[in-house]
Amino acid sequence: MAHSNLSTEAFVKLGDFLRTFCDLVTTNTISDHLNDKWIERFKTEAERAQHYNGWFSEENCIHAFQEWGNALTKENIENWLKNYDLETNQEKAIALIMAGNIPLVGFHDLLCVLITGNKALVKLSSNDQKLIPLLIDYLIEIEPLFKDRVTFTKEKLENYDAVIATGSNNTARYFEYYFSKKPNIIRKNRNSVAVLNGNEPPEELKALGEDIFRYFGLGCRSVSKIYIPKNYKIDTFFEAMFPYNDIINHNKYANNYDYNKAVYLMSEFKILDNGFLILKEEESFGSPIASLFYEYYEDIDALKTYLKDQEDNIQCIVSSGFIDNEISFGKTQQPSLNDYADGIDTVDFLLRTSLN
Repeated sequence: MAHSNLSTEAFVKLGDFLRTFCDLVTTNTISDHLNDKWIERFKTEAERAQHYNGWFSEENCIHAFQEWGNALTKENIENWLKNYDLETNQEKAIALIMAGNIPLVGFHDLLCVLITGNKALVKLSSNDQKLIPLLIDYLIEIEPLFKDRVTFTKEKLENYDAVIATGSNNTARYFEYYFSKKPNIIRKNRNSVAVLNGNEPPEELKALGEDIFRYFGLGCRSVSKIYIPKNYKIDTFFEAMFPYNDIINHNKYANNYDYNKAVYLMSEFKILDNGFLILKEEESFGSPIASLFYEYYEDIDALKTYLKDQEDNIQCIVSSGFIDNEISFGKTQQPSLNDYADGIDTVDFLLRTSLN
């Protein structure tokens, strides 16, 4: 495939379609367009997703479609790729072992592999078996050359030149052992944190709720811990979170809320609770579903130093005027194309990896 013009055009068309589809959902006019087979297929898969994975609510699937639609514009793709020399790529087969914690979480790796002119051998997560093949089916219709570029497999991975694998800290140890002889990117658990200064306007704090509750907090970009100044009034935070209280009506979320609250109470931990979110003072980063860890700080420079030392465990820092590469409140689940997981440049890795 002459690298990338065909790829880029196909992904731009995919972005156009996803934006159109999400507009029809938002304006409640989708029923007028069900004679379009793709509109109907995407609608059906978004509705069905929850049957295969209870965490994949229709709303969250649509949100994932929308964010990919926003990302895949001609301008965004050209700006992303302009710093790379794609002509240097040697065509390779890249094994992708995907996570499935949130809808389409593995799609960025697949995009990187295809747009650099490589082939993908994909092992989907059992939690996200439908949505990524749906996007690939759409791409193949636009550009049939993709048909030979993506292979989904449930078998043992064989005949690949490099691997990108995403999993937990436990599976990462296995991946590192198993794939050590091939060029690889092995991703582990990461969490995201927010640093509050106590003077956030109400709309900024409310936006933080999007970072906490979107995808039920299951993403590595989901805020699982907040740092708050000494004497911070927690009521201010809880007030800003109130608009998200509907989340407790989601069955799996409610079960986790009840379970984690019971565990904390039986262990006699001191917790704060507003009926749909549990706050627990805790040094570690990864809070369970329906709970959020918090920690007080007194010295902002000491906190900066500490978080810098912990950067291998942190995906995003949400704040306002705290550090240079911070994420604005409410924006963690709107990554741009060059927001690479774990800060490892996937495109650069693919271009530098040569055939043995």
